[in-house]
Amino acid sequence: MRGAFVHRSARWGLGAVGAGATMILGLDLAALGELDPLRRTISEHGLHEYGWVFGLGVALLAAGSVAIGVSLARRRLAGVVGTVALMAWSAGLLVIAWFPKHDWTVGPSLSGSIHRAGSVVAFLSLPLAALIIARPWRRAERGAASLAAFAFGLLSVLFALSMIAVMTIGAQSGLPWWRVMPLGLVERGLAVIEVAALAALGVWAAGQRLGAPEDNLA
Repeated sequence: MRGAFVHRSARWGLGAVGAGATMILGLDLAALGELDPLRRTISEHGLHEYGWVFGLGVALLAAGSVAIGVSLARRRLAGVVGTVALMAWSAGLLVIAWFPKHDWTVGPSLSGSIHRAGSVVAFLSLPLAALIIARPWRRAERGAASLAAFAFGLLSVLFALSMIAVMTIGAQSGLPWWRVMPLGLVERGLAVIEVAALAALGVWAAGQRLGAPEDNLA
């Protein structure tokens, strides 16, 4: 019974992640004529008529991440640090879903500042979780899914570092950070990579045997 619950937890998590990602992608496709995906961030959807769809989609991503994290932890695959990092990603997503981003037509807001903090926590925590949980030199049983999770986690880190480098160069030239790159496109690229890492972790958790040998105490 315990093994069946843990197995279902990973599958439920993957289902929720897939549903949430599909809802957000659907919003992007529906708004192509009104919202420039190159410059406007994903969170822009939260300021418009179907903002509740965006909030629900992000909340489903968060819930799916928690379910995957529970499965990884129960199978002794995640370790303390990996689990905390994955839960921080989930918490950041919930903050994004609950607090709308800045509406610059009316100026900065407390809600927008909280939203930005949640975004930073989420985008930094998921790569950390993927790198720690799926590191390929561990002794645990591993396969294509765990290696994919690690690769996507590493790609996320490199992607984020390149963004920071570009923003630093732009700042030295006196350019605002949001104008030195097509922010919407870059954010969407990073989001796709991180959701792919999360999905790979979920597939790995769903395919593992309960009580597999593990040395991941990080």
